[in-house]
Amino acid sequence: MGVYKDDKTASWFCKFYFKDWQGDRHQTTKRGFKTKRDALRWQADFIAKENRSMHISFEAYVKIYFEDKKNKLKERTVYNKKYMIDKHILPYFKNKKVDEVTSSDIIQWQNAMEEKGYSQTYLRMVQNQLTALYTHAAKIYGLKNPCVSVEKMGKSDADHIDFWTKEEYDRFISVVDKSDKYYVLFELLFWTGIRIGEALALTISDFDFDRKELRITKTYYRLERKDIITAPKTENSIRSISMPDFLLEEVKDYYNRLYKYPRNERLFPVVPKAVENKFKRDIEKAGVKRIRIHDLRHSHASYLIDRGVDAMRIKERLGHKDIKITLNTYGHLYPNKQRELANMLDAAK
Repeated sequence: MGVYKDDKTASWFCKFYFKDWQGDRHQTTKRGFKTKRDALRWQADFIAKENRSMHISFEAYVKIYFEDKKNKLKERTVYNKKYMIDKHILPYFKNKKVDEVTSSDIIQWQNAMEEKGYSQTYLRMVQNQLTALYTHAAKIYGLKNPCVSVEKMGKSDADHIDFWTKEEYDRFISVVDKSDKYYVLFELLFWTGIRIGEALALTISDFDFDRKELRITKTYYRLERKDIITAPKTENSIRSISMPDFLLEEVKDYYNRLYKYPRNERLFPVVPKAVENKFKRDIEKAGVKRIRIHDLRHSHASYLIDRGVDAMRIKERLGHKDIKITLNTYGHLYPNKQRELANMLDAAK
């Protein structure tokens, strides 16, 4: 059995031999259990985990999942996934066996989540974490996926996007001080459609003033009070973006005002929260509808669509992985273009 009582501390501990999934024999010891039952439960989960058996607690499987993914996910992605799983999924499922969770259990969990007042997009994000856990278990360990037969809760961002028209953006940017770094930052976000993380990672070396292009090769984020710059979201996110002359001049003027500023230093040495706060203040000042910083990216895409730019060129400019993402996100903005096409054909007749 390998479970014993420590008379000195009145607690229980495990000490036993086990074989890992490759068949190699090892010994392990774990102390500090309040009850014999706790020790036995830990031992059973440990052995099942080492054997890669799925008849283990949900909590133990989550640890396996992150071990399997540790070299495949970015640090920020792991942090965000762990936060949502620890906060919203483990409290409900952690004492269940991962192979005994049913579709009915998931529906009950969804109902409990939907009563907490979270936004539809956030509910979809949490749902995606549970789905990812079971998709991995099904693909790698042959476990039946109980999520397959359950309708996902929440809605994706693609179901509804907020954006500004050019007129609304003009009203907003008119209240921002042109000598402020935020003016140039907001201009870049609206006129190029780059992500906020991509913008905050920019150095002056990323701009080719002769070719009139901006090269996106990295992204910035803040994690546990540390500044982190890493490769962008996907391979397709590495791209060159053509820039209008006026925007190049704004960037050049801004950089020239930064006295002897190193070419490899971030042009906008601020954190996302500071940008969001400034953005909100200027929205109130301008009296335009409230949107998120990320919605400037949507605003850029909607402006291009309104100007007749096709979906493939927008996909390349935004750095989407494939055209489906572009169409799923912005496809509903195209119907008017179809009507214009029909009118053109009528005129030709």
